[in-house]
Amino acid sequence: MKTESRNLLLVSFYLLLVAFFFSAPKAAKAVSIDQQLTIPLNNGTQTTDREDADTLLRLGGQEEQKGNLEKAIPYWLQALELYQRVGDKEAIGLTYDYLGITYGKLGRYIEAEDALRRRLAVARDRQDFQGQIYGLNNLGTVLLQRGAVDAAIVSFSEAARIAQSIKSLPGEGLSLSNLGLATAGAGDYYQAIKRYEEALIFRRRGDDPLGEANTQNNLGDAYLATEKYRDSLLAYRAAQRLGRQTRDRSTQIRAIDGQVAIYSRLRQYPVAFELLDQRLTLAQESQNLRQELRTLALLAQLYQASGNNPTAQTFYERAIILARSLGDEQQEAFLINDLAQIRFTRAK
Repeated sequence: MKTESRNLLLVSFYLLLVAFFFSAPKAAKAVSIDQQLTIPLNNGTQTTDREDADTLLRLGGQEEQKGNLEKAIPYWLQALELYQRVGDKEAIGLTYDYLGITYGKLGRYIEAEDALRRRLAVARDRQDFQGQIYGLNNLGTVLLQRGAVDAAIVSFSEAARIAQSIKSLPGEGLSLSNLGLATAGAGDYYQAIKRYEEALIFRRRGDDPLGEANTQNNLGDAYLATEKYRDSLLAYRAAQRLGRQTRDRSTQIRAIDGQVAIYSRLRQYPVAFELLDQRLTLAQESQNLRQELRTLALLAQLYQASGNNPTAQTFYERAIILARSLGDEQQEAFLINDLAQIRFTRAK
C-alpha cells in the first residue's frame, strides 16, 4: 500500500484517538480501534514480517471492538515486536498508542504510562508534532486516572502549546477538552465548563464531529455535577446526535448513560427505559457482550428503583446468565446478591 494510505490511516487515528481513550472522566470510552484499521499500514515495503504485523494489529482491533481488551493486548505486543524488527518507527508509535490506551482502560496504569512515554519518545525522535500532541494527551489521561492531576495538567498544557504553535485545530480542541477534564477532576466544574466550551470552538472549526461529541459528553458530565440538568441534557443529546452521525456506538452509549442518570434522578422512568432499550440495541449491534451485560444490569436496577420488581427480576436473571457465560464471577456475585434482595422482598 502506498505511503499516502498510511498517512491517511495516521490522520484518521489521531482524530479518533481521544474518543477511544477519553470516553469519560471516570474511565476510558472506547471508539473502535477496528474502525481505525480499515487502511493497511503496509507502505510499500513488502515483507512478511510487516504483513504479519499489520494482520496482528487488526486482530487486536477486532478483539477491542468486541470488548475483549485482555485478548487484544497479546496481538499488539506481537505486532510491536515485528515492527521493531523491520525498524518501522511510525507503526511502532501507533502500536504503543493502542497498548497504552488499552492498559489505561484496564487500570494497568504503570504499563500504560510506560507504553505512552515510549510512544512520546518515538514522536519526538521523528519530530512528529501531531504524534507529540496526542501522545501528551494520552499520557495526561493516564496520569489523571491514577490521581496525578497536576502532572496531567502539565501534560495537557504542553500539548495545547504545541498544537497552537503548528495551528492544529483538532489538537487544540483535544488539549483544551482534556484540560477541562483535569479541571473537573480537581472539582472545579465551572472552570471545566469554560474549557469545554473553548474546546468546542476548535472542534467545530476543525470539522471534528467525533471529537466534538466527546467534548459534549464531557460538558454534559460537568453540568450534571452542578445539577444543571437542562444544560446537561442538551449537551448529551448533541453528543448522541454526533455519535449517530459518525456511527460511533460507544459515543452514543456514553451520551445515553448521562441522560439515563438525569431521568433517573428526576424519576422520569419511561424516558430512561426507552434510552436503555436504545443502549441494548447498540451493544447487541456491536456484539459487545460486556456492554450488553452492563445494559441488562442497568435495566434491572432501574426497574427495581421504579418499584417493578417482577420485571427487575427478569433482567437480573438475564444478566446473571450472561455474566456466567463471560466468566465474570465478581459481576455474577453482585447480580445474584441483588436478585436475592428482590426475592426476599417479594417473599414478605
